[in-house]
Amino acid sequence: MSGRLLRLPYRPPRRRRGENAEGVGVVGHCRGVYRGRDKLPDATLSYFDPADGELKTVTVGELTAGKKAVLFAVPGAFTPTCSQKHLPGFVEKAGELRAKGVDTIACVSVNDAFVMRAWKESLGLGDDVLLLSDGNLELTRALAVEMDLSDKPMGLGVRSRRYALLADDGVVKVLNLEEGGAFTTSSAEEMLKAL
Repeated sequence: MSGRLLRLPYRPPRRRRGENAEGVGVVGHCRGVYRGRDKLPDATLSYFDPADGELKTVTVGELTAGKKAVLFAVPGAFTPTCSQKHLPGFVEKAGELRAKGVDTIACVSVNDAFVMRAWKESLGLGDDVLLLSDGNLELTRALAVEMDLSDKPMGLGVRSRRYALLADDGVVKVLNLEEGGAFTTSSAEEMLKAL
């Protein structure tokens, strides 16, 4: 099953808290089941290249091949928790993550690349964390982490649940997935503990 996401009905785990059957650290649950041998889906994401300012695309495979990568998702750019805690936490801890062998640190959001660039500029961020647009929900749906917020007064529509994952050569090793609007397990600090 390498390279594919298994979609199974949700069943509560019958294992130690914090590990799946293969010993892969998992906090929270999603409809997709990730095992220590399963690769991330190869979705295409977009971003503005800091080197030349051009709009580019990158696949998850290109982003993670032969690398240790931390990908974290936020429900939306410019939202309070994402702007004040989640993204700044990874920017602040980028050096520590890299010291522990992480090659790529990327933030994914269901926003377009223009919004992601404006968000980066508004926060005055450097290039420690790559901000990636999943505007078509390609990765979000492939991971089965979408949530419909259409009934909320904020007008967010369908977004990604908040998560942080560690992939080694594209294989998921840790998945910290939040429930609802929580921000407890997907922080940079929690990812550092998992490394």
